[in-house]
Amino acid sequence: MSKVVILNHPLIDHKMAKIRDKRTGTKEFRESVSEVGGLITYEITRDFTTTPKTIETPMCETTVYELEKQVVIVPILRAGLGMVDGIHNIIPTAKIGHIGLYRDEVTLQPQVYYSKFPSCIKESVVLVVDPMLASGGSASKAIDILKKHGATDIRYVGLVGCPEGIKRLQEDHPDVSIYLAALDSHLNEIGYIVPGLGDCGDRLFGTK
Repeated sequence: MSKVVILNHPLIDHKMAKIRDKRTGTKEFRESVSEVGGLITYEITRDFTTTPKTIETPMCETTVYELEKQVVIVPILRAGLGMVDGIHNIIPTAKIGHIGLYRDEVTLQPQVYYSKFPSCIKESVVLVVDPMLASGGSASKAIDILKKHGATDIRYVGLVGCPEGIKRLQEDHPDVSIYLAALDSHLNEIGYIVPGLGDCGDRLFGTK
């Protein structure tokens, strides 16, 4: 069964308070989402492997350590874009891929309309980024796509999840660790996380 990590940090809690508040405007909402993405990155990368390298400092020769694997950030469009800059600021060498999904109105299943990944994805640590882990359908579909492209080291990164989404992701992809800033109560009858933060995409881009 995959690992589930719920971040417990005062700065994350403080920024999540702004993100959840319906009075928070688009600019502050977008900035806070990005900042939480950056803070979460420290926990995501805690078990990354490093490789030694010998360099010369201004004083002497010494051994330093660099990340062993390339990192690829893959946001699920469009809400996932809100967390990318925060993560990328911490790991500026990371490559960025994209997955676009929409929900079929008849089957209610996620459908792919766009996907593009760096060529190094098979050898990289892949961070699937989507702020809301609700039903888990979109995240599961995105990970299916990544695995078909050869990715093997995949981690899900989000802001808010609920038990239903975690259960779905663990059942479909027990090898994928889940990192969240908060775990909420449940999904309501129209598929929104409660208490949640509303529609993250609309609030990021001011479309509602």
